[in-house]
Amino acid sequence: MQLVIVESPAKAKTIEKYLGRDYRVLASYGHIRDLPPKDGSVDPDNGFAMEWETYGDKAKQLKAIADLSKTADRLILATDPDREGEAISWHVQEVLKKRKALPKEVERVTFNAITKAAVTEAMAKPRQLDEDLIDAYRARRALDYLVGFTLSPVLWRKLPGAKSAGRVQSVALRLIVDREREIETFKAQEYWSVFADMEQDGTAFQARLVRFKGQKIDRLTIGKAGDAQAAKAAVEAGRFSVASVETKPLTRNPPPPFTTSTLQQEAARKLGFSASHTMRVAQNLYEDGAITYMRTDGVQMDGSAISAARGAIANRYDGSYVPDKPRQYQTKAKNAQEAHEAIRPTDFSRDKVGSGDHARLYDLIWKRALASQMASARIERTTVELEDGTGQTALRATGQVVLFPGYLALYEEGRDDADDEDSRRLPRLSQGDAPVKKAVHAEQHFTQPPPRFSEASLVKRLEELGIGRPSTYASILQVLKDREYVRLEKNRFIPEESGRLLTAFLERFFERYVSYDFTAGLEEELDEISGGRAEWQKVLEAFWRDFKPKTAEVMEQKPSDITVALDEYLAPFLFPEREDGTDPRLCPNCKAGKLALRGGRFGAFVACSNYPECKYTRRFAQGGGEETANDNGDELLGQDPDTGQDVTRKSGRFGPYVQLGEGKDAKRASIPKDAGELDLALALKLLSLPRTIGAHPETGEPITASIGRYGPYLAHNGKYARLGSTAEVFETGMNAAVVKLAEAAAGGGRPQRGASREPLRVLGAHPRTEAEIRLMEGRFGPYVTDGATNATLPKTVAPEALTLEEAAQLLDARAAAGAAKKKGRAAPKKAAAKKAPAKKVVKKV
Repeated sequence: MQLVIVESPAKAKTIEKYLGRDYRVLASYGHIRDLPPKDGSVDPDNGFAMEWETYGDKAKQLKAIADLSKTADRLILATDPDREGEAISWHVQEVLKKRKALPKEVERVTFNAITKAAVTEAMAKPRQLDEDLIDAYRARRALDYLVGFTLSPVLWRKLPGAKSAGRVQSVALRLIVDREREIETFKAQEYWSVFADMEQDGTAFQARLVRFKGQKIDRLTIGKAGDAQAAKAAVEAGRFSVASVETKPLTRNPPPPFTTSTLQQEAARKLGFSASHTMRVAQNLYEDGAITYMRTDGVQMDGSAISAARGAIANRYDGSYVPDKPRQYQTKAKNAQEAHEAIRPTDFSRDKVGSGDHARLYDLIWKRALASQMASARIERTTVELEDGTGQTALRATGQVVLFPGYLALYEEGRDDADDEDSRRLPRLSQGDAPVKKAVHAEQHFTQPPPRFSEASLVKRLEELGIGRPSTYASILQVLKDREYVRLEKNRFIPEESGRLLTAFLERFFERYVSYDFTAGLEEELDEISGGRAEWQKVLEAFWRDFKPKTAEVMEQKPSDITVALDEYLAPFLFPEREDGTDPRLCPNCKAGKLALRGGRFGAFVACSNYPECKYTRRFAQGGGEETANDNGDELLGQDPDTGQDVTRKSGRFGPYVQLGEGKDAKRASIPKDAGELDLALALKLLSLPRTIGAHPETGEPITASIGRYGPYLAHNGKYARLGSTAEVFETGMNAAVVKLAEAAAGGGRPQRGASREPLRVLGAHPRTEAEIRLMEGRFGPYVTDGATNATLPKTVAPEALTLEEAAQLLDARAAAGAAKKKGRAAPKKAAAKKAPAKKVVKKV
């Protein structure tokens, strides 16, 4: 019997169909062990020796693998064809070796697609484990561990509110923060464009001003309204005729098939997928045998695949769409060890696979791969110059005509900015023609700051800088979101206060380690290890030699010294110079104290030096712009008609709030973002919360409405129901409240014991545990459960498109996370037996 080990059960099931009865295929369910999250897992003083720990939830599966391995004649390690796949195979081999369950014959096979032909061919060409790839894996894992477990304790003690830092994660965060700084410091520049609506033979087109008073007009040339109106008047007064028509033939070649990063970028642009969701769906397609391996830097396709693609093109279009010679693409990846074949369909005759997101992503991959072997598009680009009688004023119109679509008939690559005047259609014009001038416009514009990063543009920028590797981008972006260092708004990254502060801290005290060049250089060194051109321990030694002393130096500094240093470093952001020349640090409240950065239990904030006499504070994230500089901190809204006390709007480090009275007994209430325009009446309503709606008709217990940490809610007898807005807190009546509470009890939160709840959908039996998996609606959104474990659906996964395997993977990941947490806790110590009090010994003198 021959035992084959792969990562996933779906992959195991498919491969077992292709192999004979002499083979058994088992899944490891991904990595079987990792460095335990504790100090000492990597020992720099002992050649960077690593202490590996087996995942608790993998014990049952590892036992099954070990039991079969003892009776197997041959062990075939068939995990994914990349560094992580090589590492999984190595871990399996090491564990079996320790358990004395390793067969005499152990071989490694890799295949780029899960098809019968690919698997059969790979089985005929076994090899040994690639030690260089394993060394590269160990180097990366040790490096990430050392950075995380050395730097994070520094953050916890010196920067309250910071959660963690990572070797690549922190650099990606810096990119987002740097872009936000560019946006904040950007000063818009006014400019005007002048253009005319023209018409020739019933076809309308636009022509823009390119010459005025004999001077060339660029985008920013006309900067004032007066100049724009003068130019507009000149165009209106002039009689324009065609001075020249220039036609240029252009050829557009198709883009290469997808790599990991280009797939993530295009799926984000065209399908709205996050990087992690793209990789999850692609993984399913790969395991189903629909596409080749989805973690790759390569753009080349196998010769047989190219022939199949050309055949599919010939069947779909006429012969002119098939180029004379097959197209060959060259990878730009520096690491040849991981430059595998591009992502492509395993069968070009299948233009549809699956449903929902799987079908959409497959369609994108199929079209891109097929288009890469199609004929080039032939385009005719036309530029028309129109001049007035004096020749001092000129207009230009541009457009293009697609003479032959070529690959564009099937696929066109997405772009972040789609506006392109060259793509407009023009009528047929000849020299001397005088098109009809319908209207002339002068439009005001302002230069725009650089756009915030989307997932697609951030992945592209990381790749351009050589930071990280495509297979890691999805997890890097997910960590930034999970740590709440950034948030996504309209699919763009905005740094949170904690993310900005962490970046400032790292730039000030660990500048080298968040520098783009250093991080990219380190990636190249790690790639050198993969190629067998560098020793992994020497690379780690060089890094650790400088990094360890630096962390020790920062750890010795007092938190107050850290705050002072950050205050100086962040001064341009927190206290920018004012146009009137006044002191930007002058407290706007007391007009005497100086503002400075302060550190608190919940993070950084800006406060007045005259504390406690002056209690002015503002949040760190507010910066020091004109808005905050002119804010006096307090605004008197009026007096409470019942008590006569002042009602004041104040600004604290956790945001704006209203206060009734002064001193320790003053009542306070936060101002919700959706509260609307604040006045005395609304302030008194907020201060009066919680609001009692009345007694529940069944229990007689009061129902109250209020605003809590997680938003507006109803409360009754220890049960809660969420409200949709702040307005509902004051408007919800008894009938609506009873209904909302009943709905919450039936469908929200965790089910009570013995409660019967209908699932949204029964997905089927878990492929590994055989427990029934159900899709449920919960208080915080849809989730899946197998009766023992609950896993919330990511926002990127549509409940209606969820597959059984996706649900099983979510539950496995949730169970593994729970097991890791439990394992990390120290077992409760048994109470020591009480000792009898020690007898006093009196020494005689």
